[in-house]
Amino acid sequence: MTVDDAIAALSPQALKLIKNNFVIGLGSGRAATAIVKLLSSHIKKNKFSVKAVPTSLQIKMEAEKGGIPIIEADQINHIDLVFDGADQIDAKGNMIKGGGGALLREKILISVAKKVVIIADESKFVKKLERSIPVEVHPFARNIADMQIREYGGKPHIRLLERGYPFVTENGNIILDCDFGQIQNPKELAAKIIGIPGVIEVGIFPKPDIIYKAKKNGKYEIL
Repeated sequence: MTVDDAIAALSPQALKLIKNNFVIGLGSGRAATAIVKLLSSHIKKNKFSVKAVPTSLQIKMEAEKGGIPIIEADQINHIDLVFDGADQIDAKGNMIKGGGGALLREKILISVAKKVVIIADESKFVKKLERSIPVEVHPFARNIADMQIREYGGKPHIRLLERGYPFVTENGNIILDCDFGQIQNPKELAAKIIGIPGVIEVGIFPKPDIIYKAKKNGKYEIL
């Protein structure tokens, strides 16, 4: 079963959270893309008036294709609901996000959301976080951030595109993917990294309100 299939199986439950006149934050990545496709038909079927704040051009284009009204983040003062995915989730609900490079915008939306809903397939769940952490860095601070992250025990690598050019976020920054091995205290590590001058955001996210764990057999758990 693919991620899209798993999300399709649990979507009726997740989409029940949407009410008329909601402002909805849309994360980035495969899970968010699948949700956007289903969201379009859901709001039309229920004749809901909603507005969506996308975190990336990719998601914005997907929402526009589905006829979902778009609003920019600087035009709102709250978000009722955020739908997003995750790259990894530990036993306490801490998350690593930013595989698609939209971690700054995702964290901004999540910080003002009344409810955060994360949808991920069961392969993303681990006892402790252990995959590389995306760190968005201003290009001017590339070497300084690299050195400081190494002092904290990380192994940073600048994210590159297939042709070898540096990946640049929609905010004009670079991403350092930083391997810290198994992470014992995600919150403490995030605080250290965000304190480095030139670091814009860290891809360690706190526990959301609801986590849907999609299983291969088409069923799901609500955590």
